[in-house]
Amino acid sequence: MDELALARATADAMTREDRCSAWLGMRLEEVRQGYARVSMTVGENMVNGHDLCHGGMIFTLADTTFAYACNSHNQRAVAAGCAIEFLAPAHLGDVLSAEGIEVARIGRSGVYDMKVTNHNGQLIALFRGKAATIKGKLVGEEA
Repeated sequence: MDELALARATADAMTREDRCSAWLGMRLEEVRQGYARVSMTVGENMVNGHDLCHGGMIFTLADTTFAYACNSHNQRAVAAGCAIEFLAPAHLGDVLSAEGIEVARIGRSGVYDMKVTNHNGQLIALFRGKAATIKGKLVGEEA
């Protein structure tokens, strides 16, 4: 299986089990090894008391993108740490997109940067995640 097909197969395996992202209406737009792009429309149940998209929803979008990117090599990986910087508000009806790229992958550790933008291209948040690989594969005989 080539790298692109493997990344897609791992993403498909993850999507089948990710009930939270499905419930929030997240859509995997693109995946390849070390990269993912996921989108989500801000719905009524995602706004806070300021009538803005709840920061936890933006974090979840970035975290989901991080998960797809860091698992795209078919080696199970989990978050070992992460941080987010909220830069602008998102609003009801906004279509948010998180794009994640692999910055470094050395040994069992990886670092990934996610950029969250709205449908107008405005930067909403920056998220950095550190991943640690664990035993097992997502697809294939070891899955």
